[in-house]
Order: sequence, then structure tokens, then C-alpha cells
Amino acid sequence: MRWQLGRRSQNVEVRGGGGVSRPVAGGGLGVIILALVVMLLGGDPSILLGSGPPDHSAPVPTDVAAANDEQVDFVSAVLGTTEDVWGDLFQAQGGRYVEPTLVIFSGAVDSACGRAGASVGPFYCPLDQQVYIDLSFYEDLQYRLGASGDFAQAYVVAHEVGHHVQNLLGISGQVQTLQRRVNRTQANQLSVMLELQADCFAGVWAHNVQSYLEDGDVEEALNAAASIGDDRLQRQAQGYIVPESFTHSTSEQRVRWLRLGMQTGDVNQCNTFEAASL
Repeated sequence: MRWQLGRRSQNVEVRGGGGVSRPVAGGGLGVIILALVVMLLGGDPSILLGSGPPDHSAPVPTDVAAANDEQVDFVSAVLGTTEDVWGDLFQAQGGRYVEPTLVIFSGAVDSACGRAGASVGPFYCPLDQQVYIDLSFYEDLQYRLGASGDFAQAYVVAHEVGHHVQNLLGISGQVQTLQRRVNRTQANQLSVMLELQADCFAGVWAHNVQSYLEDGDVEEALNAAASIGDDRLQRQAQGYIVPESFTHSTSEQRVRWLRLGMQTGDVNQCNTFEAASL
């Protein structure tokens, strides 16, 4: 990915392990409601986190990003492309895109959705409209999950921004309301639909950043999507799968919906909630 060509987003904040911040841009509010189980690329962390507002009153660390300057630059550039793409798409429909803040943290972080450790993986908090990522996740993505390449990493950011788009469109709130009315298996299925739509939205973004792509980039993103399917993760962790417990869908489904967004660039094709099959 020729990410160096892109402008850098100003909506990036770096925090230390205790949740304190060195802001480039920021925000935060709220408490949380929902409790379901999520693995990696978690979308809405209210699925597994407790509540509690962030505390930014402590002294600000200065060494958090020192060893990761290039990665911070990379994430800022990728976020900038998502702002441009979604800003244009919202404007074309007569709307206005509200840009999220991306928080880079180390070890653990406080969000409006609760406190999370690095093991949670990247996530989006709808209550403060912020994407959170510990950059060490990219090492797991490459070495533990076998998904290497900068466009694989960019896909991770685009997927979480996809959850932000869902939040702006009111989809996330509707899904959470429905989840509170149904049993665990049905709630998990709604979560699968939400995650697959975020993958499709990531594909729509990829469709609109063709000028940044290099040979092999599309394959990198598709491989990353496949590497985090619930079936693959469960088989890797415990040797067998439990389909009714899936919250993010299978590898094949993730690849299919990401590819659909890439091929069409059409948000209207991403309605997983009315699809004949996932």
C-alpha cells in the first residue's frame, strides 16, 4: 500500500498503559450496557467490558509512541483515507460524516465502554466514537495469525471505522436493542451480521482507495479477514468449533463480504441483515 502518499489524520491520540493521554485529538463520554463474548477485532467492546469513564487526570507519558513512530504515522495515514472516503460518501447522500478519534494505547486503556487490555484486540466504542488499537496487535496478526502486509493492517483500521459508520447510521443501536430481547444464540447471530457488515464497509473503503493499492494488497486484506474467522480461531484454540457461539462469523463469510464491498464499492450491497444467506 502506498500509504505514504496520503494525508495524515489529525484525529489520533496516543495513550499510555494506564489510560492517560498525549492527545493529537480526542474525546470521551458515557457508560455501557451490553455483555456478549467477542474475540479479536472486537467491534463494540461493550460485548465484554465493564463500565466506567476514562480518567485523563494523571501525568502524560512521553515515551509511548517513541518506538512506534512509523506505525503511528501509518495508522494516521490510513485513518486519513477513511475520513476522505466516508466524508465523500456521506456528502453524496446529503449527510455529514462525523470523524472518529483513533486511540493508540499500550497494554491497557480506559474508554467510555470500560477498561480493556491489549488481549481484547482492536475495538470501537460507540459511546465515545473512538477506535482503540494497541499496535502490538499487528505482531499477533502477522506472526500468530499468519496475516502479513500493510494492507492487512489497514483493513483492521477500516473494519473498526466500519463500526463507527454503523453507529452513525443508527445500526449499532438497533442491533443492541434487539440483542437484549432475544436469547444468546440469536444475539450472537445479530453480532455476526454486524461484523460482516463492518467487513463489507471496509471493502467499500478499499474500493475507493485504488490509487494507493499495490500488487498483492487485496490478497493481504482477504487473508487477514480469513485469519480471524470464528471457526479458524476456535479450531486453533480448542481443536473444535461451536457455530452457535460465533459472534464474528466464519472465515469464508468474512472474506465473501469484504470482497463484495471491494468489488461494488456500494454501501447498499452491505445489508447483511436482509441477505438471503450470509
